Amino acid sequence: MSSIKGIQKTVILLAMLVISTVHAQEKTISGNVTDSGGLPIPGVSVIIKGTTTGTTTDFDGFYQLKGSYTDTSIVVFSYIGMTTVERLVGTEDEINVVLEEDLQMLNEVVVVGYGTQEKKDITGSVSIVDSESFESRPNTQVGSLLQGQSAGVQVTSNSGKPSAGFSIRIRGTNSINAGSEPLYVVDGVPTTDTRSINPSDIDSISILKDASSTAIYGAQGANGVVLITTKRGTTDKPKISLDTYTGFNEVWKTISVLNGEQYRDLMTEMGLTTDWDSYTERTDWQDEIFQSGFSQNYQLSLSGRSDGTNYYVSAGYVSQEGAIRSSELDRSNFKINLDQKVTDWLKIGTRIAYTSYRDVDITDNTNVNSGGVLLGALTTPSIIGIYNEDGSFTSNPFQNWENPLSSTDGSEREYNSQRLLGNIYLDATFLKDFTYRFNYGIDNSNGIYDFFLDPFRTGYGRALNGQSINTTNSTKYYIVENTLNYKKNINKHNIEVLLGSVNQKYLWENSSIETRNFASESVTTPNGGSEIFGASATKSEKANTSFISRLNYAFDDKYLLTANFRADGSSTFGPDERWGYFPSFSLGWRVSNENFLENVDFISDLKIRAGWGIVGNDQIGNYAYLGTVGSGANYPIGGVAQPGTYPGTIENLSLKWEESEQTNVGIDIQFLDNRIGFTADAYVKNTSDLLLNAPLPTSTGFSSAIQNIGELQNKGLEFTLNTKNILSDKFEWSSGFNISFNENEVTNLVGQELLQGSIAGRGEATLVKEGLPLGTLYGYIFGGVDPTTGNAYYINQNGESTFTPDADDRVIIGDANPDFFYSVTNTISYKGFDLFVFLQGSQGNDILNATRIELEGMSDPKNQSTEVLNRWRQPGDITDIPRSSFGNTDNSRISTRFVEDGSYLRFKAITLSYNFPESMIQHAKLSALKLYVTGENMFTITNYSGYDPEVNSFGSSNTVRGIDFGTYPQTRNLIFGMSVTF
Repeated sequence: MSSIKGIQKTVILLAMLVISTVHAQEKTISGNVTDSGGLPIPGVSVIIKGTTTGTTTDFDGFYQLKGSYTDTSIVVFSYIGMTTVERLVGTEDEINVVLEEDLQMLNEVVVVGYGTQEKKDITGSVSIVDSESFESRPNTQVGSLLQGQSAGVQVTSNSGKPSAGFSIRIRGTNSINAGSEPLYVVDGVPTTDTRSINPSDIDSISILKDASSTAIYGAQGANGVVLITTKRGTTDKPKISLDTYTGFNEVWKTISVLNGEQYRDLMTEMGLTTDWDSYTERTDWQDEIFQSGFSQNYQLSLSGRSDGTNYYVSAGYVSQEGAIRSSELDRSNFKINLDQKVTDWLKIGTRIAYTSYRDVDITDNTNVNSGGVLLGALTTPSIIGIYNEDGSFTSNPFQNWENPLSSTDGSEREYNSQRLLGNIYLDATFLKDFTYRFNYGIDNSNGIYDFFLDPFRTGYGRALNGQSINTTNSTKYYIVENTLNYKKNINKHNIEVLLGSVNQKYLWENSSIETRNFASESVTTPNGGSEIFGASATKSEKANTSFISRLNYAFDDKYLLTANFRADGSSTFGPDERWGYFPSFSLGWRVSNENFLENVDFISDLKIRAGWGIVGNDQIGNYAYLGTVGSGANYPIGGVAQPGTYPGTIENLSLKWEESEQTNVGIDIQFLDNRIGFTADAYVKNTSDLLLNAPLPTSTGFSSAIQNIGELQNKGLEFTLNTKNILSDKFEWSSGFNISFNENEVTNLVGQELLQGSIAGRGEATLVKEGLPLGTLYGYIFGGVDPTTGNAYYINQNGESTFTPDADDRVIIGDANPDFFYSVTNTISYKGFDLFVFLQGSQGNDILNATRIELEGMSDPKNQSTEVLNRWRQPGDITDIPRSSFGNTDNSRISTRFVEDGSYLRFKAITLSYNFPESMIQHAKLSALKLYVTGENMFTITNYSGYDPEVNSFGSSNTVRGIDFGTYPQTRNLIFGMSVTF
């Protein structure tokens, strides 16, 4: 009995002890969080374990956390790149914590083809662009995120118009007729269109540059692969983010042209005269078409995680008015990302993005008589006004070339599209080491282009009695992937094997109708016209089936091996060569883990890489191998013309993939506790079996056909340096630098020479030939101006001067490829202020300033630049500007006279931001608040005389590059923005 009473007393005492222990108390704990060097760490997450109560450290590493505590409560301190620390509260009111660098962050997980890999184990050439880089400045397109961020990746905005995309070349141009743009993979769904993707939704970008990393994409990987991963919820507490900015843009340069009196003198000299008293206007056409553009952007997102669910939901809207009259863009984005852990072995998820897109384009890259707005502003004489008395647009006094506002205001033209891009996936883990993944993705878009030409206001509109065009296009794509992954660690051996199949299919549908003869401008759709001038509708398909495999092997965290193999079958190619096989191998040696470097403290990490592989390119027209039938031929039967067909192209059942054999050697090294990082790569890419539209013997009945003819080579060096220059108590300064050298050469063209890029009726401007790079400028050698006659003379192939050179006298006059391109970034932080400076440049590339051909040609009644004031006028004049010569273009041939150095250094972005401390914003229940101002393209250092050196009239052409012919220039932008987190 006494023993029972003793037990009862003990139980009661224990219960009282437990009750007193677990009794929660409201109190506030505080403290500082620093790194191992004593520096404060802002933004550290501080949470009471097992609850949603938490806060973050301020800029000085200080935190205060009010909550309900027991003596057994635990506070968790976590920060990216640092080891998580848990501390028992007990009776403490102050807890100071030192976070150590997580050495496992060398093992940062990087997205690679069909999976992820720890950064330290990557043996290929892969560049990472993380969200921190995105947030340094506002962006509206994926291309701008990539510009200057990775060595070997040349991003060119061929035009400054809002609707223009970017031309991206990874380690040079890899083809002549086939595409050279990289493959983009958005959350596992391949695509080629990135204009509608919202940069604010992107979490990270991996750029796969060499064959050892891209061979897993086989026939789609020859031009490199850009893997885009969008955001997911990462915080237990729901996070609401609002980002908004307003911007203004304008052209940063104008070109001086002749005033009214100077124009009259030139026309009189050329033998043209009119009633000059009727032309007394003094219109500045550049001032009329250029404007102060306006942009606005709003992005709202909600993200978080709970009970095995990760969610990210966002909506965004961006609107841009360009710096040239009537150019516009609007885009609305909606995004939902969900991941749900159903059981311990099953997870499902989806990524869905919907985009509504609209733009109004303007005509550039052509002269005024073809509706070119830029050249129209430069070559329209100032002596005319904008409108005639009847409201129509005025024209050049000597030709029916209407002023440039007829191109911007005289027609309605609008493109609208809707796009649904998304996928659903399933991950199932079984037998401990196996993971099965199913992925189904779609990319469906529908676009409508509407054009209406007023029947009264423009000359061409009056000639046609109005014109309306409606064009629709539909693209449907799906991909189905089934992959099985095996991962096993056995002692010092790490093995990962991937096997899978991929099925893809595309369907394109296009239709167009054009009507003319409109009674009025009230009805602008085609049904308002009384004459159907043309109508068409087409469909095409393409299908791919692939089998993929990969082996990753590591021994003792020192010796690394990656092997890929992909077999691709495509409907694009003939039955004799339908399947292509693409292997790759790469090795890595983590030298820093060897015993002989154990005591070398200044080296944090050192890895040597080498890889080889073959990748393909199938970016060629559908049904290229088939002998197609053309329609629209008329045959006289019984004296009556009857519709008929004819052979359109010749059959080539042996047509196959372009193949690019690539070799890469690289080194990655980190110094001084990872404060200095350096990467260097050397590569050679040999592309063979080019898909070339080559000439055929006339006996075949065809002039040319797509054939596998020719070879290209790209070789180069890439260097990247990242440094943390200063890491002090309140001041931080980090820098980044990368530089790329690439040499491109056509190594085999079976003796052919291709002339391309016709300019201003003066012939072709580029040459494709063995031994030369793509983008070679071709023309005459300008010798000077004859003081006696005032005519331009040229140097022929014998080194002699001549006024009438033959076509055979043309030579190489320039190279559009830079000797190197580079970028420099600097980020400085001080007491909540951040300064980001991004410089980007190109060196050694030539530009054919074809705009000057129009502005200095003096062969027709167009206005000219003020350079022609120095023209030859009488015998004995010494000048480099020939005389005027109406109706004769001999004095303005494509020649060295118009080739300029296109090198430039541009202050691409300068951002000054301020992050408000928590003590200032907590009363407003905000987690973070940042205000910023950004200047883009604020300064450009260049000797180029045109509007802008960063343009190309022929867009993303592989062969015709480095030509400026009235191209919409890059603009100078000033942006004011705010980011708020709740």
